[in-house]
Amino acid sequence: MTYDVNTETPEGERRLRRVAKICEGFGHRVQKSVFECILTQGDYLRLLAALSEAINPALDSVLVYRLREPFAKHVSRLGVGAVFDQRSPFVL
Repeated sequence: MTYDVNTETPEGERRLRRVAKICEGFGHRVQKSVFECILTQGDYLRLLAALSEAINPALDSVLVYRLREPFAKHVSRLGVGAVFDQRSPFVL
């Protein structure tokens, strides 16, 4: 999942913080606006609902990429960054 929130106004800054907080509640941050998440269908729908309420659709964008299982087979990692085992326990 990735997002881009227009922060040209104070309201935009608030939306950015709100979107980041929502994303942190559902996944693991891998870059400033990029998250990896393992979600049930219910969590996926809750995430989309929360994000759609948090953004201004005329100014902001959110992209959610759904990967197929097995995830390790469909994701290649190069360069710096810890490998995150999404099956392990995870505390925010």
